[in-house]
Amino acid sequence: MDDQVVEEIVAQHQGSLGGMLSILNEVQAKYGYLSQDALRRIAAATGGSLTDVYGVATFYKAFSLKPRGKHLVSVCLGTACHVRGAPRIAEEFCRQLGIQPGETTPDNEFTLETVNCLGGCALGPIVVVDGRYYSNVGKGRVAEILRRTRAGLDEPQENRSFPLTVQCPHCRQSLMDPANPIDGAPSIRLTMCWNGGRHAFRLSCLHGSCRSSCDGEIPADFVVGLACPMCQRDLTGERTCPECGAGMAEMRVQEGAILGVCTRHGCRGRRLDLDATLVEAADRPSQE
Repeated sequence: MDDQVVEEIVAQHQGSLGGMLSILNEVQAKYGYLSQDALRRIAAATGGSLTDVYGVATFYKAFSLKPRGKHLVSVCLGTACHVRGAPRIAEEFCRQLGIQPGETTPDNEFTLETVNCLGGCALGPIVVVDGRYYSNVGKGRVAEILRRTRAGLDEPQENRSFPLTVQCPHCRQSLMDPANPIDGAPSIRLTMCWNGGRHAFRLSCLHGSCRSSCDGEIPADFVVGLACPMCQRDLTGERTCPECGAGMAEMRVQEGAILGVCTRHGCRGRRLDLDATLVEAADRPSQE
C-alpha cells in the first residue's frame, strides 16, 4: 500500500461532510478491502485514533476487512425470503461456485455472502450481485445470473431497479415529485428535520438506487427526522435499518408494501416490506 495514495485520498476529503466515509470508500475501491495496514495509515494521515477509524469501518456493512472477489453475491435469508425458499437459493450458489457463505472463489472472481435483509421483503427471494437487484429468484435462475455476471453483460434498467409510487401513511397524500426527477423518474419528496431546521429532501423512487438530494448541509452519520411535507407528521416507524440499526421513516407503497428509509443521513439502508394491514386483511375470515 502506497502512503502517498492514502495521503492524496485523505487530502481530497478531510474536513468535508462525511469525510471519513468517503476516505474509507475510496481506499476500499482501490485495494478491494480495508486491511489493518490501510486502517493504520488512514488513522495516521487523518490524525485520528485507530480505534475511531476501525469503529467506522466495522459499523457500516458496506466496508470489508478482508479481501473480496471481483463480484459480490448477496443472498437474503431474512424471514420473508426464507419462507419463500431462500436457503435453497443460497445452497445452489454454494454448489455452483464451490464455496460457502463468507468465502471467495480461488480465482477471486466471486465472493458469496448471506444477509438478514436486503430491503426487498415484498419481492423475495432477493439476490443482489454488484448492486443489481434480482427479485423472485428461483434455483433455475442462479446459473444465468452467474453466467451474465461472468460475461459482464449489463442488465436492462428495469432489471436493476424498479420504481415505487409512495404516499404518506398519515394523510395519504402522494409524496411523488415529478418536477424534480432523480434517476429519470419522479423523486420522493420529504422534509428533513435536523438541528432545529427543516430542509427539502428528495430521494430516488427506484428501489435499488440510493441517490438523493437535500437543500441543506447535513453532516453524514447524524440521525435526522423525516416528515411528510404536507401534514408535517413524523414518518419514523417501528422498523430498524438493516445496515446500521437506526430507525426508519416509513411510507406506504401503492403496490401494497411499506418502504422504509434509514434516518441516519448518509446510510444507504432501505427496506421494502409487505404491508401488514393487507396481510391481516387477507388472513381475516370472510364474513360471507
